Amino acid sequence: MSALGAPRQAGDAAAKGHHRPGTGGRTRRRDPMTWVQRGGLSSVVFALPLLVIFGVFSWWPIVRSVVMSFQKTNLVGTPRWVGWNNFQYVLTDPDLPTAIRNTLYFALLALVIGFPVPLVTAVLISSVRRRKGLYSALAYLPVVVPPVVAVLLWKFFYDGSADGVFNTILSWVGLGPYTWLSSPSLAMPSLVVEATWAAAGGTVIIYLAALISVPDELYDAAEVDGAGVWRKVWHVAMPQLRGVLLITFILQIIGTVQVFLEPYLFTGGGPANATLTILLMIYNYGFGSSLGGNYGAATALSVMLAAFLAILSLVYFKLTSGWSKS
Repeated sequence: MSALGAPRQAGDAAAKGHHRPGTGGRTRRRDPMTWVQRGGLSSVVFALPLLVIFGVFSWWPIVRSVVMSFQKTNLVGTPRWVGWNNFQYVLTDPDLPTAIRNTLYFALLALVIGFPVPLVTAVLISSVRRRKGLYSALAYLPVVVPPVVAVLLWKFFYDGSADGVFNTILSWVGLGPYTWLSSPSLAMPSLVVEATWAAAGGTVIIYLAALISVPDELYDAAEVDGAGVWRKVWHVAMPQLRGVLLITFILQIIGTVQVFLEPYLFTGGGPANATLTILLMIYNYGFGSSLGGNYGAATALSVMLAAFLAILSLVYFKLTSGWSKS
């Protein structure tokens, strides 16, 4: 083939609408039969049930909640459109500032106590040479306990009398007795301790999986330089765990802001609204009355909470995107 023949053949191919892969030419349009033969229809058939289930059980309740936040309804009669009245009712509720303050207080305590505890536990488990699986199982064991059972068990431990489990243990060193759940100052920290115990196991497993993925050569090099356990964790493991730490941090914030089970079962929001949280307030709006709750106000507060968490997550990932990749 001559050198002059190549451009001519290339021009003929372009004129006929054909091109070679990687040449940047215009692609030939696929007809429906080609798409079906290449598995497009089967992919849609397999994905359709998942999309339908996800839409019905995930997206439709969200859309329905947004609509209900602008209505007055008891879920039985015909709903009545009230516009922004539900949002105005919630924003003028005198208990809302208390619920927001208590929720933020719970989230702050949970981050101070609950965020480092799983990390330290995972580091200690990963540093042992024997029975690592047993320690991992013990760390994850509280997650297996049903949440309601765990709360009722800890409620027994928090008995405020002198014969209570925790008060008995503290009496051995001359402390107590303390009215754990009846004290406005001790009730919220007591809830945070139980919530940390119940949820830390899952995060421990995540950290252990991330620590195992760190190459052993990095630990060996740090050990040659004379680094101890905590120096190896800080200078070797932590840089490798940036992405995992960022994800677990925002997930913990979202989870703690949505705390409900502990204040509902431990104290019911008391004493003196010291443990009233936003989700407990939503529950009281919707189901606090036996004659039918204020579902419009409940969904309005739910929508505001969801919008706040969505904006917080977007801002968080925007601010930390560069740090996680560095």
